[in-house]
Amino acid sequence: MSGATIGGVSATVLIVDDHAAFRSAARALLQAVGYEVVGEAVDGHSALAATRALHPRVVLLNVQLPDVDGCEVSRWLTAEEAPPTVVLISTRSAADYGPRLHGCGARGFIDKASLTGATLDALLRDRD
Repeated sequence: MSGATIGGVSATVLIVDDHAAFRSAARALLQAVGYEVVGEAVDGHSALAATRALHPRVVLLNVQLPDVDGCEVSRWLTAEEAPPTVVLISTRSAADYGPRLHGCGARGFIDKASLTGATLDALLRDRD
């Protein structure tokens, strides 16, 4: 199987979520369709550190984290030099967050129940 790419470059992913079961399921799902999951983080501060250390192309970022709001983490990450593409995720729908999701630098939003390789591919491809 060929790996997933973004603009011809391998699509490496960092998964940020405080639930180990979700991180494990998302890792298996994404790896099965060719994404290279380079790491996991459990909160906003560890997401920032992992992004700086691992340089993922994509950060799959939960909106509700135990330490810092995911929208704020997205702002931090997208302000970095050579920022990753941030995709926000949540068990809640985008409508539940209203305008909070806009203007935080994220590429888009996928509710966790809809996360598949195809939905992530479409979001990443949509704005390349």
